[in-house]
Amino acid sequence: MSSVLPEGSAVPRTVAVVVCAYTMDRWVDVVEAYESLVKQERPADEVVLVIDHNDDLLTALQITFPSAHIIPNTSVQGLSGARNTGVEATTSDIVLFLDDDAKAEPDWVARLLAVFDEPGVQGVAGHAEANWPKVGKPAWFPEEFLWVVGCSYRGLPTRRADVRNPIGSSMGFTRAALERTGGFTTGIGRIGTHPVGAEETELSIRLRQADPSARIVLEPAAVVHHRVSEPRLKLRYFMSRCYWEGVSKAVISGDVGAGDALAAERSYTTKVLPLAVVRGFRDLLRGDLGGPGRSAAVVLGFGLTGLGYVRGLLTRKSAVTPATAVPLTGESSS
Repeated sequence: MSSVLPEGSAVPRTVAVVVCAYTMDRWVDVVEAYESLVKQERPADEVVLVIDHNDDLLTALQITFPSAHIIPNTSVQGLSGARNTGVEATTSDIVLFLDDDAKAEPDWVARLLAVFDEPGVQGVAGHAEANWPKVGKPAWFPEEFLWVVGCSYRGLPTRRADVRNPIGSSMGFTRAALERTGGFTTGIGRIGTHPVGAEETELSIRLRQADPSARIVLEPAAVVHHRVSEPRLKLRYFMSRCYWEGVSKAVISGDVGAGDALAAERSYTTKVLPLAVVRGFRDLLRGDLGGPGRSAAVVLGFGLTGLGYVRGLLTRKSAVTPATAVPLTGESSS
């Protein structure tokens, strides 16, 4: 394990980027994600591709990029386990995470790294721009629900600001923060195509509970382009993703407390969503026939998320157990 700089210390720092992949179906995406990292203005000191229990993909990438650091997930299957494997395979002071279906702008690493110059910053979030397929974004799809497809949504700050948690497709943490929290909890989060998530939210909350002075800062200028596949354009996926987000939040609230787990959602549901409903009907008056559909989708998405949350409360089991919250190598006792 490398020597870790204190939080808020001056540059220079070393930085690693971890990309986790699990399916051959995203072959083109994974290649483009890796190539976008090779072309960074401030190259990462380490780039690691972690393959989540898929030997064919592992072999194909090792052949395609023989000089790249490509390793199998040695933890339990799923995004959280793969991320933890990537962290353990690196030694840099900062660890950034890029999704396997996202392409980073050339200044992405540099812009995220610069945020850590501010006092107390232990986590960073970038902006995930939706890269829609040729058919485009459905007329009914509200900008406030872009989190459903893993992208930055209307309601987030448009300038650098503190946030509760990052969006997983473009984020990073200090190694000290990852060691302090034991990394990503493997009892929650995405496994394959199952539409669950919130593992970065849970980690961010635990980080602040361990260190109330810890800051996670959004830098909207650090941009990745996150591909939205055609199956995610369907109303059925939208409904399923909203429902399972509610379930995930219920599990998290059982572990870290509802106050912390739902703090950001209170502002979102009382301020952002009501404005979204009104905006849809205003758009209709301006000739946008998709406006009422977006308003209806906001109400539907909110209702399904709430329904999932109730289901999660009734059936939840703690995600954080000794078997699933695997400490990272070198975890401090603080």
